[in-house]
Amino acid sequence: MQVSIKIIFKLLVVMLLFSACTSDQLPKPASYLLLQYPENTYSLIDNNCKFVFEVSEQANVEHLGNCWMKVNYKGMKATLHITYREVKGNLQEILKEVEKLTFKHTVKADAINSIPYENPSKRVYGRIYNIAGETATNLLFSATDSVNHVLAGALYFYVQPNYDSILPALKYLEKDIQHLVETLEWKE
Repeated sequence: MQVSIKIIFKLLVVMLLFSACTSDQLPKPASYLLLQYPENTYSLIDNNCKFVFEVSEQANVEHLGNCWMKVNYKGMKATLHITYREVKGNLQEILKEVEKLTFKHTVKADAINSIPYENPSKRVYGRIYNIAGETATNLLFSATDSVNHVLAGALYFYVQPNYDSILPALKYLEKDIQHLVETLEWKE
């Protein structure tokens, strides 16, 4: 059997074509959104209430009466709901209500971290609660002077809970809430 040169040539061309097309393909790395938030500047919220504090100028503050307010972060679809309660011999009851709201999320929470805060010169004692997981709210805070006032807040995002997706915004807003608590002062 004699193999013709044409067949050998065709076979070589086909082999070269197939060998030329095999290059090592590397998978593309996963892409991530680059979320950049503006540097925060703060302004003092002073009203007819028994407290003052600073909030981000990126936020819009809505006064609701009874010294309750909403701090709206429109670009992030987030609102910090702030409530004020005057203590009338019921400090433990008020603080238990705040704690009850926080620990109500344990069903869906992966972890609840509590960051204590104390500033004896301003008579501000409080906690910031960071709740990890698919919960309705991931940040709460409470602050008191231990005698007359309790201020509490809960941050809500107006999107379906997905902890991984909101985490960058959550970390950004956590700094704002920490700044709010650190600048809180009680009026006499």
